[in-house]
Amino acid sequence: MNENIGNPAQQVPPVAPYGAPPAPTAVPGAFAPPAAGPQAAPAPPSPQVTPNPQATPAAPAAPAPVTPGPLPGDPAAPEQQPQQPPQQPQQQPQQQPQQQPQDQPPQDPLFTEPPGPSYVDTSTGKNDGLDKCPRCGSTGISLRPETGMLICHFCRHQWQEAKITEAFSLDSPIGELRGRMLGTGAQAISEDVSDVLTLKCGACGAEVIVNTGEAMQARCHWCRNTLSASEQLANGAVPDGVLPFSITREDAISRVTAFVKSRKFFAHPAFVREFEPSSVVGVYLPYLVVDAHAHASLQGVGEILTGQRTVKRGDNDTVTLYSADVYEVSRAFSMEVDDLVLESSAERADMTIFRNTNNVINAIQPFDVEHAVSYNANYLRGFTSEKRDLDVEAMVPRAADATLSIARVRAREAARAYDRGIRWTDESLTLHGTRWVSVYLPVWLYSYYQPRGGTGQGLVHYVAVNGRTGETMGSVPIRQGRLIGISVAIGIVGTILGGIASLVI
Repeated sequence: MNENIGNPAQQVPPVAPYGAPPAPTAVPGAFAPPAAGPQAAPAPPSPQVTPNPQATPAAPAAPAPVTPGPLPGDPAAPEQQPQQPPQQPQQQPQQQPQQQPQDQPPQDPLFTEPPGPSYVDTSTGKNDGLDKCPRCGSTGISLRPETGMLICHFCRHQWQEAKITEAFSLDSPIGELRGRMLGTGAQAISEDVSDVLTLKCGACGAEVIVNTGEAMQARCHWCRNTLSASEQLANGAVPDGVLPFSITREDAISRVTAFVKSRKFFAHPAFVREFEPSSVVGVYLPYLVVDAHAHASLQGVGEILTGQRTVKRGDNDTVTLYSADVYEVSRAFSMEVDDLVLESSAERADMTIFRNTNNVINAIQPFDVEHAVSYNANYLRGFTSEKRDLDVEAMVPRAADATLSIARVRAREAARAYDRGIRWTDESLTLHGTRWVSVYLPVWLYSYYQPRGGTGQGLVHYVAVNGRTGETMGSVPIRQGRLIGISVAIGIVGTILGGIASLVI
């Protein structure tokens, strides 16, 4: 994921309280050092800085790492505000929307987004259900994970579908995005669309039924050609693209076995006894991948350490007290988020730890989604898949929250002078434009059901392997008696060693 952020110092500089720079303010519970002469205050604000949101503020020329500037509403600021912008709506009211700056932050809501959406046609045009070998025309095709390419079972020809970014022109600059753009595989799901699809074989004319809730392919009972569900219906079954497996099943089994073996000492005996590495299955999980052009605005309080001392309390205890200068901080900038990956299955997005441990799926990220290719059902042959059941509309708040989290990190990196940290108190986000595509991502999965005696409810443990990188993470049932016993033993040893140390002192 790449986030390109404008220079905060050139847009909205850190600001100090109204008027002159503040005197040092002691942090609650901290000591205030004795006055030893006036402290050096931060440099005065640059006269070029203006609170007008339509003007581009200049960078403050200050040698200190923290440069205060006037807040919007400062009594001294109105004389610096230009008078031309308020006159524009009267002179050219029909051009007012074009004259509004795209980076202007919102006023009240947490985030805003222009209306939409617009669609990009990512369909393959193979409505006859025949995904043929480009060399011999055979439909006997499957994925070869060693190379990540499709292979024809008849002529042994190998090839790969084009990347979706290139095939459907989804590589335009993120900074040019306006409104909401969706691939046709990410369209809203309709309850009226059935999972059952009837395909007319393009080879013999027979009609073949494919239940996309169970499989994405079926064999024609007359000519034996393989028919694939390639039409992007509004049921979430056919995505815009797919990221093929590149980790083989044998490699995945080896990684899962090594993961469980390293935790065997604390694992529950029943789990160790029933562990079957051959039960590892490959599954394509549905995700929505979003690019976002956004503007973030954050305001808060930052602290700069000015002093500290250690005092003695009691016979053996000491405590360190700190004092700090407190400043109001403001950051506003445009940002571009590339390939933000969001789970689009309601079941997988459920992080209720009392029912399952599927949150381990997030621990095996990232996926190299930039290599996702156009959808071809032959990539799914030999694997299972789950269809998407969450719409983009439901995912927009989650995408905005993730983007705002990125903004917090980037804003903090741009204000390192506040060595005591920054507490953001007011945040807002404008989504100028977003681009959504639906993609299948590859995961090798091992699951184990742990019953809970008498409750009728159990916990499902998962061990997951990233089908591209091999990153492995999971959960195993714990032998609680052994874990508690070792914890008690460690506590006793610590107490004994602490007593011996006090006697020596």
